[in-house]
Amino acid sequence: MDMDMVRDRGLVLLGCGKMGSAMLQGWLAGGLPATSVWVIDPYPSDWLIAQGVHLNTDLPKTPALVLIAVKPQMMEQTLPTLSAMGNGETVFLSVAAGTPIAFYERVLGADTPIVRAMPNTPAAVGRGITALVPNRPGGAAMDLAEALLQAVGQTVRLESESQMDAVTAVSGSGPAYVFHLIETLAAAGVNEGLPKDLALALAKATVGGAGELAERANEDPGQLRVNVTSPGGTTAAALAVLMDVDTGFPALMKRAVAAAANRSRELGQ
Repeated sequence: MDMDMVRDRGLVLLGCGKMGSAMLQGWLAGGLPATSVWVIDPYPSDWLIAQGVHLNTDLPKTPALVLIAVKPQMMEQTLPTLSAMGNGETVFLSVAAGTPIAFYERVLGADTPIVRAMPNTPAAVGRGITALVPNRPGGAAMDLAEALLQAVGQTVRLESESQMDAVTAVSGSGPAYVFHLIETLAAAGVNEGLPKDLALALAKATVGGAGELAERANEDPGQLRVNVTSPGGTTAAALAVLMDVDTGFPALMKRAVAAAANRSRELGQ
């Protein structure tokens, strides 16, 4: 029902960079026709141009949903151009980091259905996870936003908008931490004498496979770690380094996530 509404009334993307493209790629792959999509983006990618969506043309008057995916810095100039759609039936779904719901209500009107979301780029392959919080509880806006986002992965509902900075730091920015883990794991393999291509193939498949196992297994990740670790073995030797409370992952990850959360708070000022 919800996706039919989007198909019939249209989906508008305000901005289509990395995140917008990842989600659009997932929706198009899931059967949303390109003719139901309007994109406003001053610097469209070659990929976007090739999709056959309506690009930088007149928008439908009351689209089902507007996805706000511009950089926070661009928001001030672009969002007011859509104020005529405010206080109506069009749902505004924001995936812009740091920009609070109050800002959208101020620009678009307090009666506008607004959902703030933090997705992540694995949405491009249907493996995203998106945290959602609406400007008012219940109602069709949240159902529509959730249906759209579940087409590209999992969704979770937050209790309050104040949790969004932490979500941004864990799952929004988190794929980059994992990509860097793959990079550094591969580089460490090269350091131990493996060819670069082989080390990268091993690192990618290991991180991808372990992530899949962690999601599917009944045991928690701590137990899965124990299952792989023979006392006095090779894994235990590595974990003695990685699990060191001062120099290993625990302290490093806490600092990294705190830095991202603090930056998210700054962007929201």
